[in-house]
Amino acid sequence: MSIEQERIVIESLSPQVDGGRYDVKAVVGDRIEVGADIWKDGHELLKAAVLWRKLDAAEQVPRAGPSQTDLARSGWREERMSTCYEANDRWSASFAVDELGPHAYTVVAWTDVFGSWRSELEKKAAAGQGVGSELREGLAIVDAAFGRARGRDREALGRFVRAIREAPDEHRAVAAALDDRLAALMDRHDARADLRRYDHEIPIWVDRERARYGSWYEIFPRSQGTVAGRSATFREAEARLPEIAAMGFDVLYLTPIHPIGRAHRKGKNGSEHAEPGEPGSPWAIGGPEGGHEAVHPELGTIGDFDHFRTAAARLGLEIALDFAINCSPDHPWVREHPAWFSHRPDGTIKYAENPPKKYQDIYPINFETPQRDGLYQALLGVLRFWIGHGVKIFRVDNPHTKPVSFWKWLIDSVHRDHPEVLFLAEAFTRPKRMHRLAKVGFTQSYTYFTWRNARSELEEYSRELFLTDVRLFLRPNFFANTPDILHRVLQEGGRPAFLQRLVLAATLSPSYGIYSGFELCENRALGPGSEEYLDSEKYQYKIWDWHRAGNIIAEVARINRIRREHRALQTGSGLRVLESTNPEIIAYAKATADLADVLVVAVNLDPFQVQEGTIRVPAELYGGAEQGEYAVTDLLAGERYRWRGERNYVRLDPHKLPAHVLEVERPGSVVVDAAPRR
Repeated sequence: MSIEQERIVIESLSPQVDGGRYDVKAVVGDRIEVGADIWKDGHELLKAAVLWRKLDAAEQVPRAGPSQTDLARSGWREERMSTCYEANDRWSASFAVDELGPHAYTVVAWTDVFGSWRSELEKKAAAGQGVGSELREGLAIVDAAFGRARGRDREALGRFVRAIREAPDEHRAVAAALDDRLAALMDRHDARADLRRYDHEIPIWVDRERARYGSWYEIFPRSQGTVAGRSATFREAEARLPEIAAMGFDVLYLTPIHPIGRAHRKGKNGSEHAEPGEPGSPWAIGGPEGGHEAVHPELGTIGDFDHFRTAAARLGLEIALDFAINCSPDHPWVREHPAWFSHRPDGTIKYAENPPKKYQDIYPINFETPQRDGLYQALLGVLRFWIGHGVKIFRVDNPHTKPVSFWKWLIDSVHRDHPEVLFLAEAFTRPKRMHRLAKVGFTQSYTYFTWRNARSELEEYSRELFLTDVRLFLRPNFFANTPDILHRVLQEGGRPAFLQRLVLAATLSPSYGIYSGFELCENRALGPGSEEYLDSEKYQYKIWDWHRAGNIIAEVARINRIRREHRALQTGSGLRVLESTNPEIIAYAKATADLADVLVVAVNLDPFQVQEGTIRVPAELYGGAEQGEYAVTDLLAGERYRWRGERNYVRLDPHKLPAHVLEVERPGSVVVDAAPRR
């Protein structure tokens, strides 16, 4: 019987998601910090390396670790790992990913035969012990490397073999054996005879930068006009683009732009029956004019959409489209593919419900249909159509109500040809479902941020998203409001609450968004206890006064400019929750890894009253002594303050500015006393 020996152990590899079952998420330019516990019985030294490669578009990450032959093939890159005694057998290294798409990494380790011998020789020689036997042992090791080497390295190794063998005395032989140049040569020609591989490769998906960072603005295109009682066209909506771009947004998200069904059309404020001339909900997709690949005739043609998208791109705005797998009773698929829909016992198609809400204007797709292959290909075809028209971001409506396996198939299918395409999951559902959708491929996810308003809730949720392993697979997008969510704090808190939530969303999360009207502080609810807007543009044409009194347009533009100018706000990993003596004031820092960019944010969570207290900024963040003096500049108000030490006083008036966004001036910065010291 043959008994396999496993003397080198590699375990507790990080980062990985569910043991390597799902991708670790990254963006181009990221450094992946790898750690592993690596050890061997006995006293021999080890070497270890992290190996990574870019995968072909259709290649699946193998479960098994790479073979020796695999490791020798082209495509693998290597970075040596290091450890120290204090790390207790924990090894680490990092590597940069510089291409879009799928990657994989693994870890290998092997006995450092020459290094182990060299260490023993050095210790015995230093103790004055005879090392003749050790020198003969070392000569055999070096001579074996000489046999493997070629060219100049072979010549150099030959010289060391002779220097050790022909040395006039043991002292000089030891000196030649311990020469660092020999160690470098031996490292290059290490046989790695007992190489141990981690048992599988860990997948990584690399996105473009917009996957992690961006400011989103949501609009109903039909509400961007100036003529009451009818839809704006795409050409008319273009007039709004410069104003949106001037507010500093990166992504312009359009609610569905397709034909809307007539049957069971919803009326004003969601009433069951529409009056003549009422446009219905854009999410009731499909009519005689077409379905998911058609443009609503009131908006224009596909050519008009292309013109709109190009005009937006010239202003730095990328278009995101809503991908809603809804069909109105008038959608062509209802007639052409009735088996794609659920039917009642009487043969009628069952409309969508979310009790007590009823959506008689929507037929949901039946993903259990026996004609699933045709359905899947049709939905993939919809995405490919819009990708062909330059759309590279999709906001996906209610993905948690469809099979997770479908989303994995769909996203993988798109990414094989278009790794640049991003998917935002509008999955307001339980955490485990939200997490699985992120794991199977969704680029970003809506979150529960809207319902986190108390300091403890915000701190706990932010730590979960940005400081735990959740960050490896889920990228949050903090929308401050949506067409369906007007939170009570906005209804009751007025303009101060809108400013408070703006600062929180935009500084806690690298990606955040607002639904248009937020900048106007629109807060009229449908009724007590409702989060629906009164006279919602989901069900009617609307004409907005985009500059009405009391707006926060200037503040939105300022916060977006701050986000663009400060790398610390473009990643979530630099979050540090700070101590605050007042439970109504939340304080946190955002910093780059090298602390070259440090911001301290303090927000008054009470939209009605002035709040004051002391916050603590650790000395390492301002780069001085615990009682040293330093300057901070409020990027929102344009004021500069002198602070001393770690604990400093703040006073926040919600009726002026309920927040500070403070740039910390570390040593070497130019400090100008432009404001009184606090």
